[in-house]
Amino acid sequence: MNRQRLATATAILGLLGSLTTSAWAGGPDPGRPAPPARVTRVLSAPGSTTALSGYAIQSTAEVTDSAADVSSPGYPAAGWHPAGPRSTVLAALLADGVYADPFYSTDQRKIPKADFRVPWWYRSDFTVADTSERTYLDFSGVISAADVYVDGKQVATTKDVTGAYTHHELDVTSLVRPGKNSVAFRIQPNDPARNLTMGWIDWLQPPPDENMGIVRDVVVRRGGPVALRDAHVVTELDVPSLASADLTVKARARNDSDAPVTATVSGSIGSTTFTRPISLAAHETRTVTFTPTDVPGLHLTSPKVWWPAGMGGRPLYELNLTASVSGTPSDTAHETFGIRDVQAPLNSDGARQYRVNGRKLLIKGGGWSPDEFLRWDRTYVEDRLKYALDLGLNTIRLEGHLEPDEFFDLADRYGILTLPGWECCDKWEGQVNGDEPGDKWTAADYPVAKASMAAEAARLRDHPSVVSFLIGSDFAPDATIEKNYLDALKTADWKTPVVAAASDNSSPQLGSSGMKMTGPYDWIPPNYWYAKREGGATGFNSETSAGPDIPTLDTLRRMMTPAELDTLWKDPGAKQYHRSPSSTFGTLKLYDDALTGRYGPPTGLTDYVRKAQLAQYENVRAQFEAYERNATDASKPSTGVVYWMFNSGWTSLHWQLMDRYLDQAGAYFGAKKANEPLHVQYSYDDRSVVVVDNRHTAASGLTVRATLYNPDGTQKFDRTSTGVKVNGDGAHAAALTLPSSVSGLATTYLLRLTLTDSSGKEVSRNVYWLSTKPDTLDWAHTDWYHTPTTSYADLTGLTSMAQVPVSATASTDSSAGTSTTTVTLRNTGSGGTPSLLTDVHLVDAKGRPVLPVRWSDNEVSLWPGESVTLTAAYRTEDLRGAAPNVRVSGWNTPEHTVPAA
Repeated sequence: MNRQRLATATAILGLLGSLTTSAWAGGPDPGRPAPPARVTRVLSAPGSTTALSGYAIQSTAEVTDSAADVSSPGYPAAGWHPAGPRSTVLAALLADGVYADPFYSTDQRKIPKADFRVPWWYRSDFTVADTSERTYLDFSGVISAADVYVDGKQVATTKDVTGAYTHHELDVTSLVRPGKNSVAFRIQPNDPARNLTMGWIDWLQPPPDENMGIVRDVVVRRGGPVALRDAHVVTELDVPSLASADLTVKARARNDSDAPVTATVSGSIGSTTFTRPISLAAHETRTVTFTPTDVPGLHLTSPKVWWPAGMGGRPLYELNLTASVSGTPSDTAHETFGIRDVQAPLNSDGARQYRVNGRKLLIKGGGWSPDEFLRWDRTYVEDRLKYALDLGLNTIRLEGHLEPDEFFDLADRYGILTLPGWECCDKWEGQVNGDEPGDKWTAADYPVAKASMAAEAARLRDHPSVVSFLIGSDFAPDATIEKNYLDALKTADWKTPVVAAASDNSSPQLGSSGMKMTGPYDWIPPNYWYAKREGGATGFNSETSAGPDIPTLDTLRRMMTPAELDTLWKDPGAKQYHRSPSSTFGTLKLYDDALTGRYGPPTGLTDYVRKAQLAQYENVRAQFEAYERNATDASKPSTGVVYWMFNSGWTSLHWQLMDRYLDQAGAYFGAKKANEPLHVQYSYDDRSVVVVDNRHTAASGLTVRATLYNPDGTQKFDRTSTGVKVNGDGAHAAALTLPSSVSGLATTYLLRLTLTDSSGKEVSRNVYWLSTKPDTLDWAHTDWYHTPTTSYADLTGLTSMAQVPVSATASTDSSAGTSTTTVTLRNTGSGGTPSLLTDVHLVDAKGRPVLPVRWSDNEVSLWPGESVTLTAAYRTEDLRGAAPNVRVSGWNTPEHTVPAA
């Protein structure tokens, strides 16, 4: 986040906030009761790991029993609330029906924050059949700190277990007994300004419990006298040939017994096997290493190289290790890894330029938000990552809120690069954060931060999708903190680039970040993005967008009352609870003033939403198109852009390419259009029409046609350029330039671009609504979140467009749980007027959107007689047993619904 963003944000930390989702589309269902806490049966085999299946939780204000009693087997926990294995306090209470849906209206204000200013108990029972093996509790993800008890005995204090990311392994062998055992955590309240945990900055209204709880698995490990820990593979890929790779296998062997032992550590990667004896004194730990020097099979010829999506395949390798004592397995370790090389040097302009396996790429990403209550739902996360691919993005940035292992497993699988890092505006940058919230560090915080870095480095290093760690966000760490982080990363054999900050800052060892955080975060016009200054398309912009992203009317009606919806379109100065707790972003005034100034005042809620979708489509499209066009420039090229944000953790009015329920509107389809594999686009700065090739292969024999129309469909200009060639890997080629003036062109006009390949097939179509009166920016008064606009483009001529009928026919095929609906649209109007931004929504029998869905294209514009066929892929079960229907609407197309069975 921009370091100035929270100048008034001290008050934010006292605000309440939370969310949930509804059952009929997208996300976890908070109304579904959590199952009763079950007794977890722990496996006995050496090397086995068993996650606790859930907890019973209760406020310490309601519990008078001693810690010894609470943590003893047989404790009744009468009246306690069930919680899942990864659950904040409030997530559990929502699932248990204690509170109403806080996603709706301002209902979250009714949740009393005082209930979460005292510690809460988390207790769970597990059974152990065989106590001859050693037993350990292994966990991270405690927010904010905890006293830990096993079978009535304290095994760790809050001084030991503190920080959301620190990793803990507690040897409880001496305490566990055959049969039932109990573990209890007394969780301390969280305050992101005082604890090295997680906060929400200005993304959304923060949850009243501040996410206190246990949000990662607590695992019971079993093993013999020698434990294997920290197993990983260090890869060295020969670049640029990619013809060979060297693998180095490392693990720590730890003797947990009171006597010396000789263990044999053996392992395999594919068909390559290796083994080595190791002698360990009592309680000694040593690192065992296998290299290509002593294991020739660890030198790979023609390795299977991992690539980001769209650049190649995504093969993964498996490491398996076993430590044996006297021929009996004592412990095992398993790790998945990929072979790839990442470099991110600074270019001649000082911008960070990423290369994967020797090939440059423009980072095109979005800022990630987890569920506000940190509820993990693999399907929901996977759906969003599939949306990222559908949008043509290649990267997700995680500012704090570093998701569980499965998130990075999915990113590896889908080829989505990730940029994890620490967050701003709270304790993480308290030592260097100027006037932002966040307490300064005390002596006790330094080891917690270093331990957090060590734990996350060990967790993330083998994931090929992880291409950097940002140790600072708005600010870079000072020399002491930086050294601690870098020492931890070095110890973990971290190989990918480490970046000092997401902003234009530097640290003593790492130097310049090579990134910028110059905004904007609120509305600016589309032509802003083409200026090579501030947030425009030059360098690496780590977080930026034009701010508000008004969701669809379907979603708005789910998240706001009728009175709130009236205020939404009638009163630009009104406080909008579903925007942000920040006073800077508390209203939609900048956005609404621009909407009125450019498109005309809204005449009602429906009109407001349809204008919002046009505005969001053109702005998001321009953002990505500008960065794509400038990526291969000789001077001040763009090297990365992260849309702020990719998604929201609750029902929001800003910073989202899709809404909480995974519905898609103007912002989504504007991004999807801009990031087409082979794409034709218009440049707002110099009127050039260029072709961008996001594929690896070059293209030739292309034809580009540009046609200008008045809103009534009267053609005023037409030009074709043939024989266009463009190189791959993000290169662009100019095809033609539109004239500065055209006779008879209306103040508001349309531009249609088409790109056809050498066979005459249309491969890209792009329609713009433009004005002879440009948006004028007041660059001199730029602040940290936007550049003022002194006069607006006149797009009001769009309101005069005649209504145009668009026919639709649809059919659906289903197989193996997946359905595909095919829709053919045709502009059947008798005049010359096109149908502008025609939207197709898949809906069920009650008219509710079927989500998630991936469209081949959408929000299309058709001239009279033109037709287009679109496809929508989705899970059959999301129809909820109903027959599919297709709802067609658009800027000047009457809404109607047709069957799609």
